Amino acid sequence: MLILSRLKKKNIFDKFFENRDSLIIQYRNGDMTKREFLQLNFDFIQQMRVKPFSKIDSYEKGMYNYQYYNVLAKYYTMLGVDMKRQGKHYNYFKHHLNKAHYYYNEKDKSTLKLLRHLEFENVEAYFIKVESKRLKDKLYEIVLKDYEFAIFHSKSNWLLKILKEEGVFISGKKKSLIDGYINEKY
Repeated sequence: MLILSRLKKKNIFDKFFENRDSLIIQYRNGDMTKREFLQLNFDFIQQMRVKPFSKIDSYEKGMYNYQYYNVLAKYYTMLGVDMKRQGKHYNYFKHHLNKAHYYYNEKDKSTLKLLRHLEFENVEAYFIKVESKRLKDKLYEIVLKDYEFAIFHSKSNWLLKILKEEGVFISGKKKSLIDGYINEKY
């Protein structure tokens, strides 16, 4: 009986991946908008109360860190855009965008730590086709081919340089594996 109860106890990664996969599937099925998807991801990260890991020595830790920072970056971008649309004072808009930029940079650093942990094996990266003029020829996709739903995005020039040096960046443009999500506004 004691052994069975231990087996049923979920660790933080079980909870994280179950929630993450569930939200991805719901979004793909059209059960929620991108805005709802981002809000639910943000709420979950806040409820978890687990800060990013300082050392990335597993895929799970790397994915958690990426998701943590990506969710916060997108959430604060969304708040900033909302402030601008509502005609709020420019300082509110700028404050949220500064936070978003900070989290995007942390996300890119986390991505690199995970890629180094994986020794860049079975990784493919490429520029993606986007509708946004602001992201055109800047946004690229990084795919971890050994893992389901392991698709990262970045505009970072320093990370792009490393991807090219490691020989995982493919020239040309491709349609994103999550094209609908990438091109949906929030």
